[in-house]
Amino acid sequence: MANTIEVKVPDLGGSSEVPVIEVLVKVGDTIKKDQGLVTLESDKATMEVPSSAAGVVRELRVKLGDKLSEGMVVALVESANAAANVPVGATPVATAGAASRPEAAPTPSTSPAPKSAASPVATGVAPTGATVAPSPASGRQPDIECQIVVIGAGPGGYSAAFRAADLDQNVVLIERYAELGGVCLNVGCIPSKALLHAAKVIDEAAHANDYGVSFGAPTIDLDQLRAYKSKVVKTLNAGLAGMSKQRKVTRVTGVAKFVSANEVEVATADGAKLVRFEKAIIACGSQPVKLPGLSWDDPHLMDSTDALMLADIPKRLLVIGGGIIGLEMACVFDALGSEVTVVELAEQLMPGCDIDLVKPLQTRLTKRYAGIHLKTKVAALDAKPDGLHATFEGESIPKNVVFDRVLCAVGRTPNGKKLNAEAAGVNVDARGFIAVDKQMRTNVLHIFAIGDVVGQPMLAHKATHEAKVAAENASGHKSEFVARVIPSVAYTDPEIAWVGLTETEAKARGIAYGKGVFPWAASGRAIGIGRTEGFTKMLYDETTQRVIGVGIVGPHAGDLISEAALAIEMQAEIGDVGLTIHPHPTLGETVGLAAEVCEGTVTDLYLPKRK
Repeated sequence: MANTIEVKVPDLGGSSEVPVIEVLVKVGDTIKKDQGLVTLESDKATMEVPSSAAGVVRELRVKLGDKLSEGMVVALVESANAAANVPVGATPVATAGAASRPEAAPTPSTSPAPKSAASPVATGVAPTGATVAPSPASGRQPDIECQIVVIGAGPGGYSAAFRAADLDQNVVLIERYAELGGVCLNVGCIPSKALLHAAKVIDEAAHANDYGVSFGAPTIDLDQLRAYKSKVVKTLNAGLAGMSKQRKVTRVTGVAKFVSANEVEVATADGAKLVRFEKAIIACGSQPVKLPGLSWDDPHLMDSTDALMLADIPKRLLVIGGGIIGLEMACVFDALGSEVTVVELAEQLMPGCDIDLVKPLQTRLTKRYAGIHLKTKVAALDAKPDGLHATFEGESIPKNVVFDRVLCAVGRTPNGKKLNAEAAGVNVDARGFIAVDKQMRTNVLHIFAIGDVVGQPMLAHKATHEAKVAAENASGHKSEFVARVIPSVAYTDPEIAWVGLTETEAKARGIAYGKGVFPWAASGRAIGIGRTEGFTKMLYDETTQRVIGVGIVGPHAGDLISEAALAIEMQAEIGDVGLTIHPHPTLGETVGLAAEVCEGTVTDLYLPKRK
């Protein structure tokens, strides 16, 4: 017999009138006992109100923004086994009978695992929508059997594999390349930062004359520079290989494709191998976008991977795309001696970042580069003996139209459509993204996805945190990805870093915010290193006084932004940051000083008295 149970707010540790910041379920959802229904946010923490029973959500008694106290009814849950579900304090509610029972929402598809395994308890709602019917099992004898297979060995993939192995799971890690680390380590963030370090040294040496130290013009040995970059990468490759061996993770090198909900076939150098699994974690990453209509068969047209190979130092370089990747590589080639031209279709460099943070970088680059052209695009490239001839369209047409090399850096696209995921019943959208819930589950309950393939931001540090969540849930533990903020960093010169809300976002949301800006021209450390063009900006909610966003531009901004991320995660008020004693003289000190500007207590600047 079905009975309806009132799910009430439990003891909130003395708090009352706690606002609802997120509704986790909807009417018609089938839920499990202890699954979160709504999320509340008190002054110091967030908490979920769990369901006291398993069943179907008949009615929600709360909405976003409501304020709840202990004992208030959150939802009515219809339970088919009320006697087993009703806890102390829960109130059964009489129902009109089975005829009035609403249809339960379609549950995500799943297929039986080849052998029993611990089943994680879901605390979120798996992605819904039209599901794809999985292909039947191959019926073939598997070459390898495991509890968890991880597809892709980038920062997300190897982190997931290692965490699952630490939880005593039998793990297989599949990677198409011989080395672990994926794009980030092998052809992305790590080698680019190695080259950016070299570029920084070149630039600092050039400006040492300002304080009486002269090094002379640099001599660039490309072979040695490439060797240095490779050494950095190989050091980390070796470390990952060693940790994989220590954890007894089985590695398979080849290209994986799903053949059923519990099988993947891997095309290896030794032929096809069938891997049968209980759980899967998709970590297949992304690849550079290749603009159509360009001469991609010409070796002088590069994507970011090609650029990092550092085949030569082009005299004239065109960079298509003024985002983070394009500008980082532009900084490298500029330092090495290339004449750089940048074209960007948007109205500013680094779209999505506050324009005031971008301005010091743009000012510096404008003095160094052949040109920065906004609201402009490359309509065509024509390969001729003297170089690549570009045809431009837009508001700012470069004078030079002939280039020795062209770097196309207009973003990345997910690899979701390369796995034949539909054979496992996994939904992949038209762009190649895979939807997941807070537990990193796809619409197929035993298959998870992490990293670039699940959506923006496509950042390694996001993927590693998602990886641990997926691995823990796949291993039978409870875990959720609930990051408040994810910092972004452009390792240009100067660096730009931001976390939380930008001013643009705060205005769009109608948030009443205050702002404090501390210019590095007033920083003793910035003056000492001759880099006073930067600043630190802090945004706070005028109602709660909590820090909601921070932006930093200047050397080492990427190293400084972590304090700001922690402040937002911990729901710190600006007073908490301002009262934290920062060491002097440091660039990190500017974070505390920006908070003091917000409060009007700063003494390192003169601020007119507030009326």
